[in-house]
Amino acid sequence: MPGGGCAFVALKAGDCLSVTDPEGLQAAHLFAFDLAGRSAPAALGLSDAAEGVALEDLIAGGGEGTREAARLLAARGIDAAGASGRILLCADAAPGAAVALAAMTDLLAIVAAPGADMEPGCQDPPTDLAIGVSRAAGGRPDLPPPLAEVKLDLRIPAAQARAYRVKKGDYIQIIDVEGRQCADFLAFDAAALDRGEEFGLDATTTRTLMGAAFPGPGLHSKYYDARQIALVEVVQDTVGRHDTFALACTAKYYEDMGYPGHANCSDNFNAALKPYAIAGRNGWPAINFFYNTAISGSNALTMDEPWSRSGDYVLLQALTDLVCATSSCADDIDPANGWEPTDIHVRVYDSAEAFSKGTAFRMSPEAAPRLTRESAFHPRTSALTRDFVEYRGFWLPRCFSGEGPIAEYWACRERAAVMDLSALRKFEVIGPDAELLLQRTVTRDMRKLAVGQVVYTALCYAHGGMIDDATVFRLGSANFRLVCGEEFTGAWLRARAAEWGLKVWVKSSTDQLHNIAVQGPLSCDILEEVIWTAPVQPALGELKWFRFAVARLGGPLGAALVVSRTGYTGERGYEIWCHPKDAPAVWDAVWAAGAPKGLKPLGLDALDTLRVEAGLVFAGFDFCDQTDPFEAGIGFAVAEKDEDFIGRAALARRKANPARRMVGLVVHSNEVVGHGDPIMVGRAQVGVVTSAAKSPLLKQTIALARMDIALTESEVEIGKLDGHRKRLPAEVVPFPHFDPKKTRVRA
Repeated sequence: MPGGGCAFVALKAGDCLSVTDPEGLQAAHLFAFDLAGRSAPAALGLSDAAEGVALEDLIAGGGEGTREAARLLAARGIDAAGASGRILLCADAAPGAAVALAAMTDLLAIVAAPGADMEPGCQDPPTDLAIGVSRAAGGRPDLPPPLAEVKLDLRIPAAQARAYRVKKGDYIQIIDVEGRQCADFLAFDAAALDRGEEFGLDATTTRTLMGAAFPGPGLHSKYYDARQIALVEVVQDTVGRHDTFALACTAKYYEDMGYPGHANCSDNFNAALKPYAIAGRNGWPAINFFYNTAISGSNALTMDEPWSRSGDYVLLQALTDLVCATSSCADDIDPANGWEPTDIHVRVYDSAEAFSKGTAFRMSPEAAPRLTRESAFHPRTSALTRDFVEYRGFWLPRCFSGEGPIAEYWACRERAAVMDLSALRKFEVIGPDAELLLQRTVTRDMRKLAVGQVVYTALCYAHGGMIDDATVFRLGSANFRLVCGEEFTGAWLRARAAEWGLKVWVKSSTDQLHNIAVQGPLSCDILEEVIWTAPVQPALGELKWFRFAVARLGGPLGAALVVSRTGYTGERGYEIWCHPKDAPAVWDAVWAAGAPKGLKPLGLDALDTLRVEAGLVFAGFDFCDQTDPFEAGIGFAVAEKDEDFIGRAALARRKANPARRMVGLVVHSNEVVGHGDPIMVGRAQVGVVTSAAKSPLLKQTIALARMDIALTESEVEIGKLDGHRKRLPAEVVPFPHFDPKKTRVRA
């Protein structure tokens, strides 16, 4: 449950509820109501617990989940007025503090994580709580709460199928009730059926038009019929792994496996669709939601247990009037349904409802899904483009309408550009042992980091492979802010703090700090018009590379900010960190000051070209847990410090006995080069391309590559097709390709 928000839980007599504060310093409050709508904290043993936040105030705060809680309360006739919570965990709790409660009767509970907005110069964000429910003996998983008022509530028992009508614009939610259960889905144009014509979903057409095995929310979200007319659109998906290239299970499959007469989805569909005069088939091509299949490297169709868990769902929108059919797959002879078919549930919502698009982001395999969210700058960026991509749980612009990546690139190199980088993960590392925790976990020497300074560093596993790269801000003697790309980094730091018994808190602040970067030669001129700093802070023009200042927008009474002289483009630039509530004002001020100077918005496509030119590495491309900082080309971030840190011995060994190194490539071809392409000398592979781009400035294709340390040749080839049948000539060169002495970024 996200910090500052709440979650709604239905409990039955005998169920146990647990609430845990993984990060520490986060209060937990609980509201309990019996089925008559009366406040009933005694039914959870909370009669003597201190009163907490008022329910009206919690809902008025507008945190995540509060709108849903208000709707569910209203649907049950429960009046929030006058209801107060009970304090489960205080705001001074240690990381991992937990409480467990047993329900004495059936209850409706709201668990809240109250907290005020965090200013950028502070380090007190409201953070997540973990909620667990252990059902009484014989209890079955509850369905997730409805997303809105339900028009159709349809249970599909295990190994059966049902057909139903859906109006144009209505939403169809297909829910895996207990997890690991496949649900085949068919949809037909209802108007065409009335004319005696049958046009249903066509997997081959869909895959061809979408260029993907299965559509997901975003740009590539639609399923088509053979006429190339879209019938349904994917709006939300909490699983992210399905299959659209196989048949729903058939009688022949079971007969060939030695199970004649076995129930199967195709025959179940034939029976369900008979009232609609749809001719039966021996095998129905279907959307196989939750079906975990793949094509192996040898071109074989493989399967394993589904990724879906109890309550996971896909939300679709009907793009015309439809006749739909959904099955609960009958397969119990292989891993397709975890060897035990269970129920599927379908809900239909009215077209008047509004649902955000999103796919699930999970920090770890066991984490609850969180749908893709918009940054606080989205109201401004979405007015300039509709081309957004999902990046680590956020929608970020790929490029902007009317400009395009090339124009955005040149704006950054010649004038200035502004981009939304709010998807970066931020962690407040505070407490007496904050410096010690970071000293033991990052490769830089934290004891040399001054207040107001920023440093680029790596975090490594014991074997030397990288977890992440990060920038660390020092806000005080025992106050740090770590900014990185991987959400797991915070959990890893907390685990190390607990392992070593350190008095330190690692608090997630990603949702309290959104940020834009203003990059380019004119960035200082633009921001000097909008950034105010107190006399005890450096003025913007005085801010040196990798330093930051606590600032205000426009003047001493403006919105609170932190401004750092950092970036990811190789140009002089700044990042502005603000609370989400102030993001539109920050964007507007920067835009007003920058537009006369040629400021342009910048998307991820142009940013990728800029960072490849500047030799700046990217997680998952230029480094991973199998590469060390030296192999990633950031060996400068490994300090010679006396104290031990995780991975130190392995890094010393790897540095003394290097196997691979990062190099630059200039490709003597206009053909596309990409991540993972092999680098060849004769028949031997000697390296791999990690990142590549066509450089507008250098007028050639360039790449970053990881090469065998023993390679002496400067002329190599990049293998395409099978690596041998097509070769592109390339030359090994130093990197970065652009401004190797960093004169521009230091200007």
